[in-house]
Amino acid sequence: MPEPEVHSVIADDGTELRLKRYRGGALGPVLLSHCVGVSSRMYLVDAQETTLTEFLFERGFDVWLVDHRLSIELRASLLRSSMDDVATRDYPAAVDAVRRIAGSESVQVVAHGVGSSTFTMAILAGLQGVRSAVCSQVSTHLDVPLLNRLKTYGRSSELMSALGMSAVTAYTDAESPWTTRALDRVVRLYPIARGERCLSPVCHRVSMIYGELYEHDQLGEVHERLHELFGVANLGLLSQLGAMSRAGHVVDARGGDVYLPHLQRMAIPILLLHGTDNQCVLPRSTQKTLEILSRTNGPDLYRRHEIQGYGHVDCMIGEHADRDVFPLIEDHLRATA
Repeated sequence: MPEPEVHSVIADDGTELRLKRYRGGALGPVLLSHCVGVSSRMYLVDAQETTLTEFLFERGFDVWLVDHRLSIELRASLLRSSMDDVATRDYPAAVDAVRRIAGSESVQVVAHGVGSSTFTMAILAGLQGVRSAVCSQVSTHLDVPLLNRLKTYGRSSELMSALGMSAVTAYTDAESPWTTRALDRVVRLYPIARGERCLSPVCHRVSMIYGELYEHDQLGEVHERLHELFGVANLGLLSQLGAMSRAGHVVDARGGDVYLPHLQRMAIPILLLHGTDNQCVLPRSTQKTLEILSRTNGPDLYRRHEIQGYGHVDCMIGEHADRDVFPLIEDHLRATA
């Protein structure tokens, strides 16, 4: 691909966001939105044979990568913020900018993880200009494994905030202070399924913060580059994520049920993707979304596909995602282009 067009976008509270455009053709524009603790780089992993960006670019799509305020490439990621900020400030700013620059009345969105939760919240809050979407692993509802649920009831994010911390990070390396290296040894004790254990301290930190995000055998060489992908996550957002886990669906930063009353606003074509082995957000989460949206707006707008043998983020950064996942995304985008 050529070097991208880079556009700075300012949200209505003054937060600077970033858009990268890879103009592969006339299809689209398609906006790719990342999860928490990472950046748009998750769609440009060098170790992945074919990234989602490359896959869509080669097939004639006008691909836009957004770095919203949770992106580890932006200063804003170090500041306390909420998922509501991403939903009600960042998405409107990014979508409006893409529509204006591309000269398009509407965009398509592919969003993953927290990027998908916040996109869902944005639509429910009244976001305009989106004609179709792919929601990967989560949308309106959030059903998590027991261990993750216990962590949220322990209010660990709130406790760390009370101790004066503002963020946690999955990044660590061999040059870190001895205190950090000692913590890495402790983190290795975090319970992980036998087949998913490894020697990477970054991988251990990822599991401790978020739960098991991937199936190791799906990552290939990407596993050796996790330190390039994962970084800080602010505790305000993690606290809200915990509240959602306890509630079982999207809520605002105060725990208020302000989004689900507006399900009729999600009357656009949506493809829900979920890894069958996802041990971060269980597959029944998007099944609940499919059922509630179908009841509200009719079943014809929605499809759901489970990806056999995949977990959470490996559906996007997996070694063979271009074979097992990306064609499903392409089919949906073409059908709604």
